[in-house]
Amino acid sequence: MNKPLLAVLKGAKPSVPPMWLMRQAGRYLPEYRALRAEKGGFLALATDPEAAAEVTVQPIRRFGFDGAILFSDILMVPWALGQELTFGPGEGPRLTPPLVDHALAALQRVPERLEPVYGTCERVAAALPPETTFLGFAGSPWTVATYMVAGAGSKDQGETRGFAYADPAAFDAIIAAIVTMTIDYLARQIAAGVEAVQLFDSWAGSLSPAQFERWVIAPNAAIVAGLRARCPEACIIGFPKGAGGKLPAYARETGVDAIGLDETVDPLWADAMLPAGLPVQGNLDPLALLAGGAALDDGIDRVLAAFRDRPHVFNLGHGIGQFTPIAHVEHLVARVRGS
Repeated sequence: MNKPLLAVLKGAKPSVPPMWLMRQAGRYLPEYRALRAEKGGFLALATDPEAAAEVTVQPIRRFGFDGAILFSDILMVPWALGQELTFGPGEGPRLTPPLVDHALAALQRVPERLEPVYGTCERVAAALPPETTFLGFAGSPWTVATYMVAGAGSKDQGETRGFAYADPAAFDAIIAAIVTMTIDYLARQIAAGVEAVQLFDSWAGSLSPAQFERWVIAPNAAIVAGLRARCPEACIIGFPKGAGGKLPAYARETGVDAIGLDETVDPLWADAMLPAGLPVQGNLDPLALLAGGAALDDGIDRVLAAFRDRPHVFNLGHGIGQFTPIAHVEHLVARVRGS
């Protein structure tokens, strides 16, 4: 079966790179906004398998991307570990109780909270065109832990970084719990029809080199090894946003099959520094897509030129913005595909 994106993750180098966009199922689409309003909130939408499957497939119908990314959230794992998860109107997600002042051992795990995700996977796998690769995902342990410790997102993850320095044993227990749950979570996604997975480490760039080794590289390597033990054919994309000069070490030491690059990474540098033949994903600036015009065309062309001799999945350097015009996305697809 011809699945261009899956083939690239396994080392193929087609003349036209396959593509998908992070957050491609989301608020820039009117069909998504309508369904979310009908369901009454993000968590209600994400835990309704029929609705979440519909959201996952919406951008495939509209744009014909080569990959569909599961509609869910990186905080499903802490929710299953026993924290309460809420999404208030106009604010980011919140987890309670925050582990900065509450023991992990006191949480009562609720793994059945993940069951709707597997139901979504089954529905999406049955609905996608045969050439479309189905991507699952999870948050990487460091990023997930920042929310679990602080109870919410922050600009510099200072509270969690300080916690990790002050009580590394307690923080290691949190990381270990996330790793164990994540291996099972991703294996169950694959069993339900997912063909490749991405590990999102949105806050990897906030760490010192030593903390990066301990809290990003080591836990992600453990997830890769654990997942491969259960699913030997699993294709795994690592996306350590903000890692910069630490990307080569991440690529060598985690064992991921492909590296996602954020928009701050010079694609020419990445091509020169990353292991030869390692597939890469990225890394158009989402703001160039928002702007359109010459900025968009120049950004697309730079990325395509940098990775013309390497397995490459065209993507953004982070998630698509909610105010991005649909016409700009249509232009992006046409230019990448040469039509």
